[in-house]
Amino acid sequence: MCGIAGIITKNARNYSHELHKMTDAIAHRGPDSAHHEFYENAALGHRRLSIIDLSENGKQPMFSSTKQECIVLNGEIYGYQSIKKQFAQYPYRGESDTEVILAMYQRKKEKLINDLPGMFAFSIWDEEKQQLFCARDRFGEKPFYYTTGQNGEFIFASEIKAILASGLTNNEISREALSHYLQYGYVSAYQSIYNNIHSLPPAHQLIWKDGKITVSRYYNLPKTERPISLADAKDEFVSLLKNAVQKQLIADVEVGSFLSGGLDSSSVVAMVNEFLPHQTTISFGYDHEDSELKYAREIAKKYETKHIEIHEKKEDLVSGLLKVTPFLDEPFADRSCLPHFEICKAARKNLTVVLSGDVGDELFGGYSFYKVENELKKHFSYQNIISQFGLKLYRSIKQTSFISQKNIQYSSILDFHQNDVRNFFNENERKQLGIHENYSQPYSFIADKNSLNDIMRTDLEKFVPGNMLVKSDRMAMANSLEVRTPFLDIDFAEFCIQLPDQLKINSEQDKIILRESMNSYWTESVKNRSKQGFGSNIENWFAEESLLRFSDDILKNKNHQVFHYIDFEVSQKFLDKGQKHWNLLQLALWAEKIK
Repeated sequence: MCGIAGIITKNARNYSHELHKMTDAIAHRGPDSAHHEFYENAALGHRRLSIIDLSENGKQPMFSSTKQECIVLNGEIYGYQSIKKQFAQYPYRGESDTEVILAMYQRKKEKLINDLPGMFAFSIWDEEKQQLFCARDRFGEKPFYYTTGQNGEFIFASEIKAILASGLTNNEISREALSHYLQYGYVSAYQSIYNNIHSLPPAHQLIWKDGKITVSRYYNLPKTERPISLADAKDEFVSLLKNAVQKQLIADVEVGSFLSGGLDSSSVVAMVNEFLPHQTTISFGYDHEDSELKYAREIAKKYETKHIEIHEKKEDLVSGLLKVTPFLDEPFADRSCLPHFEICKAARKNLTVVLSGDVGDELFGGYSFYKVENELKKHFSYQNIISQFGLKLYRSIKQTSFISQKNIQYSSILDFHQNDVRNFFNENERKQLGIHENYSQPYSFIADKNSLNDIMRTDLEKFVPGNMLVKSDRMAMANSLEVRTPFLDIDFAEFCIQLPDQLKINSEQDKIILRESMNSYWTESVKNRSKQGFGSNIENWFAEESLLRFSDDILKNKNHQVFHYIDFEVSQKFLDKGQKHWNLLQLALWAEKIK
């Protein structure tokens, strides 16, 4: 796991100072070393967190055997040893996964991306072609940003702060991105908060040549369901998960696992036990707070792990916010990033690499709103009910725990999902705040509006890279920690995406495929527990006097920077100690950093 940066321009050596400032800005991503290499028209920089091939042979930027190509990579290529055997004719100098990409490029050029697994963002400068080839992994685990400088330079980096540090850009805030943030609490993975700085979307590649930038998609989520029985699915599920975990355990440093005691992390730990009988697990909890630690202890005991339990006294929220904010280059409202920062900080004291159980909810159907949507789809076909009985009669039907006057106003479960779930400021409220723009993210598929699987696919392309993986990457990298996500192994994830939704969720149960496949690996209490979120109730947070004072100092000051973008008077009505209040505070903390 590392940080990358580069400037493509004539007389690139003249940009040494700017390139060093870029890599210095992301030193937290790679504290072990910094290196820079130059061609006549390309300057490449790298910050290294040493994990695979700790020798000098693993350092980057890395030249190919002919020195006609040079790569900077952020990420890990899982299963690279087997790929290396397919390209055995290449004269390898070391044991790193980075060098395998260079071997692939020499034979396959840009087509290598179709066969490259793992989490990654990389750039390869081809001296002969005078071309830069860049790509980002399929699910968006690793970030990649780029822009065009004031003098036509092509500039790229792992984080926006590195691009800003170059001093080569004029920056203008994107009102479409502001609109998306206000609606959803994060900026889309297809854009950035700045008009002139772009995010390379997940599953996309970029080619720069002769000053022209071409961006294209190289991968689409599978669109069709696979007919399979639960019995057959269970066997394949366990086999694929074992393979995913085995590949992600490869490192020249110890690999541990986060263990919350939930179904997902407990499953990862169980699979690790197949290969590392003396694994390290780490759990985190605040003192004097009802937490998941008791469940984690049970799993740790079952698998006899070296269990590290971190107990932290909860500091005041203002201090926590001020620690986290510098690592978020865009407004970001997910409250769980505060405890996530703390668990990553605690983990880094003992480990460099950890496995995580992230993205299980999107793959297996674990969120409560999926259950609501499943019931809406199953019991209330909007078109049939309304056409047969009329809208007025339909609305008079007795409400259930799933069906309400509120959620039947939507035209489909996709409409409900997009406009009710994880939505904060609606279109009218955004307009009142002075934001009239809207942003609609593109998808790799056309969703069936009443398909629960397509809703999960939507979350995999929208919420996962825009929110979940941003939180995971930034909070881990803030502490120079690598987090790996076995559930996003391409073979395992594609298998889960294509499962019929009835193998994921029904009226009585969620995560059916996970429960049926893995229940023998858990303890009884873990089997029967319900989902528990990572973070406190927002109203409890605003009960802290220090946070409320902090908020008042910022959001009741009409001269604050944030009110260059939103209306001061209108914003005051949203300062109700709820989620919208919190989201405005996060927007203001981001705005303070703008020069």
